[in-house]
Amino acid sequence: MKVNVGTLDRVIRAILGLVLIALVFVGPQTAWGWLGLIPLATAFMGNCPAYSIFGIKTCKTK
Repeated sequence: MKVNVGTLDRVIRAILGLVLIALVFVGPQTAWGWLGLIPLATAFMGNCPAYSIFGIKTCKTK
């Protein structure tokens, strides 16, 4: 699996994922907050399937 998510993109995804998951416990307390697992997982893996489909790459090439 090739890395296609850059460092800044990973940080933003991780923060967004954590905020969405926090909505499960505070705020409106709906199950929609569990969608935060998707950006969190892509941040840790460094690979975004949607980026692969569209040919987008935010990481620096070596």
